[in-house]
Amino acid sequence: MVRRLFTAALVLALGSTAAGGLAFWFVCPCERTPGGPLRFAEAAEPITDWAFANEVGLCQLEVQALIPWSVNLNCMSDEQKLYISCARCAGKLWSTAALRNEFGRIAVGDRVYPVRMRRVLDPLELDLAWRARAAKTGRGLNQPRAEHWWSFELSSAAGR
Repeated sequence: MVRRLFTAALVLALGSTAAGGLAFWFVCPCERTPGGPLRFAEAAEPITDWAFANEVGLCQLEVQALIPWSVNLNCMSDEQKLYISCARCAGKLWSTAALRNEFGRIAVGDRVYPVRMRRVLDPLELDLAWRARAAKTGRGLNQPRAEHWWSFELSSAAGR
């Protein structure tokens, strides 16, 4: 009898955990909780000026890991370009996937845009992205860019 109760409790706990995980998967990304595929209307037209990204807080980036994986990230625009960034990015699931597969999707506001992702390695361009981030967030204006800080430039891949 005790064994049956334990088994039933274990099945109930696992089922609740799985149901909660699936709910997050379809609702998130939320703050630091990742999610699944982005569920916004997808823009079909190519974007040449990403300045509108500075009008939203965080953006949601979807990459193809084994399954679609999305996260909230800082996004910022300067000189019509779009950048996303993260601290201590090496080894994160989304950044590893972005390095393997350059195509993804980004939600800015309530629309999703197909993009090509390119990790920025040039120090001058990294400084440009850092200043764009600082101008948007108000953080790091008078600080040097941290070595562990990564940035990717995203360009429109609509119609590819």
